[in-house]
Amino acid sequence: MNVIDIQNLTKSYGKARGIVDVSFQVEEGEIFGFIGPNGAGKSTTIRTLLALIYPTSGSATIFGKDCMTEAAEIKKEIGYLPSEVFYYDNMKVIDLLKYSASFYKKDCTKRIHELAEVLELDLNKKIDDLSLGNKKKVGIVQGLLHEPKLIILDEPTSGLDPLMQHKFFELLEKENKRGATILFSSHILSEVQRLCNRVAIIKEGKIVQVEKISTLKKNNYKKVKLETKEVAATPYFDLEGMNQVEVKEHTVTFMYKGDLNKLLKKISGLDVVDLWVEEPTLEEIFMHFYEKEE
Repeated sequence: MNVIDIQNLTKSYGKARGIVDVSFQVEEGEIFGFIGPNGAGKSTTIRTLLALIYPTSGSATIFGKDCMTEAAEIKKEIGYLPSEVFYYDNMKVIDLLKYSASFYKKDCTKRIHELAEVLELDLNKKIDDLSLGNKKKVGIVQGLLHEPKLIILDEPTSGLDPLMQHKFFELLEKENKRGATILFSSHILSEVQRLCNRVAIIKEGKIVQVEKISTLKKNNYKKVKLETKEVAATPYFDLEGMNQVEVKEHTVTFMYKGDLNKLLKKISGLDVVDLWVEEPTLEEIFMHFYEKEE
């Protein structure tokens, strides 16, 4: 069953960019990545899904219910973390969370304390005294306190330090095992690769590709930088799957798509000082998709 079903969703802002004919589905129990550079249309799609803004055309359903006409019903089962969180500064964290919990017909007290403990959040502090990272933690607890069936996250890790990001990912994996479906929107590829089964890539308001992460990684280029003792020669690097080769005296950089064993065999004939093999940046992956699209 599809928890989220988006069909030809369009939101037009006149000359400013919105989204055009966005379509994808998120299956029950899935952690689905929604990725694209800032300004590509991720937040617009999410806000339309949540009926915070209304589409120009197209349709979207959550749990089989229409996102516009049945929004109030849908929201009971959704946890949402916006990219930026704003609160009443003079409230204590616990008072804010109790107020949030009052919208749901269940006692969330135990759950609030459990989540706060995992995220190392002081419930007795005033919102005004919190750092950006701690305000983000309040947003996470707020989004998860009622054990939602669907969790929608818009750039959720901004403001969290690396250690807390790790705890947050573990928390999401636990929620997913509990049965929650997750829509994870980000411009950071490594986050999406770590968590998600499938991903929708959005560019300039349009979906470029919906793909399994495993396929995305398999079909992708690696970024290789090689430093040698002798002066590197371009003809040496003519392996199939290699492109964008740049040679500067002792250093060679290139993009490589293919069998890494063949590459290592080739390199083994050189006197290597250092070797870097990296995942390509999000922009480089986009270039791969954009070239394909064009």
